[in-house]
Amino acid sequence: MAEKDLRINEQIRSREVRLIRDDGDKGIISVSEALEIAREAGLDLVEVAPQAMPPVVKILNYGKFRFENEKRLRDSKKKQKLLKLKEIRMQPKIDDHDLDFKSKHIKDFLAEGNKVKVTIRFRGRELAHTELGFDVMKDVLSRIEGEYAMDKPPAMEGRFMSMILSPKGKK
Repeated sequence: MAEKDLRINEQIRSREVRLIRDDGDKGIISVSEALEIAREAGLDLVEVAPQAMPPVVKILNYGKFRFENEKRLRDSKKKQKLLKLKEIRMQPKIDDHDLDFKSKHIKDFLAEGNKVKVTIRFRGRELAHTELGFDVMKDVLSRIEGEYAMDKPPAMEGRFMSMILSPKGKK
């Protein structure tokens, strides 16, 4: 449940609630009684589980509670790593040096934690010799040996042959 949907103090509509105190003591009491206890403590009555029967409420400082939730949300967003899909394109009649260069880039992308889509574009009559594309793919895989996990094996898609690799250990 989103924090904005939480009801506090007089917004709680139920007649009876299950109160959870700091010492862990639970009890079913009327809302007016729970509000009185919260006011005496100088805190707010916050509905933490409205779907329960009766709803569960806690006595706490609502401002501090909201701040802690927002802080937890910010921290979890910081720890998220966005996975990017990088693409390396080549042709079936690629030179050895160019293949080394592209393989080095694939290794770098995988080391950064990105997925890599290796694509070979066939033009004109090259389409009749797709086995050349498979040979180039095998060559690429042999040059980056042990640094990848195959997500999608080499396959033809129209005029393109592609495969998707991810860093070793992540799939």
